[in-house]
Amino acid sequence: MPSTARTVLTPAAIARLLIGWGSVGALAALTPALTATPATPVLAVALAVIVGIILVCSFGVVAEAEALADLLGDPYGTLVLTLSIALIEVTLISSVMLGPGDHQTIARDSVVAVSMIILNLVIGLSLVVGARRHGPMLPNRRGVAQYLMLTLLFSAIAFVLPHPLGTDGALSARIGVLVAVLVTGVYAVFLVRQMGRGKRDFQEAAAGAPHPADAAPGSSSAAVGEGPTGAARVLVLRTLLLIALALPIVLISQSMAALLDIAVTRAQAPVALSGLLIAAIVFLPETITSVRAGAAGEIQRVSNLCHGALVSTVGLTIPSVLIIGALTGQRVVLAASWPEIAIMAITLVLTAAGFLRGRIGAGFGWGHLGLFAVYAAVVLVG
Repeated sequence: MPSTARTVLTPAAIARLLIGWGSVGALAALTPALTATPATPVLAVALAVIVGIILVCSFGVVAEAEALADLLGDPYGTLVLTLSIALIEVTLISSVMLGPGDHQTIARDSVVAVSMIILNLVIGLSLVVGARRHGPMLPNRRGVAQYLMLTLLFSAIAFVLPHPLGTDGALSARIGVLVAVLVTGVYAVFLVRQMGRGKRDFQEAAAGAPHPADAAPGSSSAAVGEGPTGAARVLVLRTLLLIALALPIVLISQSMAALLDIAVTRAQAPVALSGLLIAAIVFLPETITSVRAGAAGEIQRVSNLCHGALVSTVGLTIPSVLIIGALTGQRVVLAASWPEIAIMAITLVLTAAGFLRGRIGAGFGWGHLGLFAVYAAVVLVG
């Protein structure tokens, strides 16, 4: 066990943990002072330091995610990362809803921003970087098709149906509970299939060698050098370490929200810009991991990280906030604006045209980046 711990808890990992959690405590103590009308240079320095800390933790998360991917193979390796960050994000959204104040649109605003970041910005960057090094890449169309089906279903239920079925964008408590049960059930069935018989649908289509998850028994353990029990210990420790490194990123992002609001107000920018920036920072580890996977030519891993992260986020967030709304009597406004719905629809059409046609190249990446620019313009215009 001690040698297993030394394998995982390297000096770099321990340093990142100390920096991340130390920063969470420091920010909790300093935020009241920093938000009391700070001078613009102080505000700029504070934000720069926070972003630097988040980058340090993000590279730690990426390292653990890649180690888990080597141990488990896809889709299990990427699933650990996507579920961990999605669960943390859902927990924070839920805690905000249960706290004081009016937060009836927080779930919609957060998930829409995350959708645009993942589907357009992150995938666009990954495709451009990957195609530049490897040319057009071949995704596993069966896996991508399942992700797109769920993304379309969940997005339509969450952001479109509340327009005709709800009142001012909010579903009634009874319909909200039914929607929560439906989304949860569909997502649970998908996860069971993804981790069982359908796992090959989410592995690299062009890979000729067997994945680690399909290797002979004991092969992963041999790499670890400690037998099956040692491999299991490494797996558990790396998963816990990934979560321990990811949680400070989200907590720090929430703590810096007040500072961003001040900066946005001083810049006379739309309030929604702050939420967009926070969403981008929260998903920074997956962004880095996805771009690195694209650079390595692992296009299906890009899909697992991006499309899988979105399905997990929506599939967990929507039921959670609807149940909280029904139990607490809060209005949960999910209906998105029609410009946002139009951009989402175009994004899904572009994704299907690129990922389901065969090989996908940089042209589609630039298309996704262009769509993200349109979304950013909509947010800036307010």
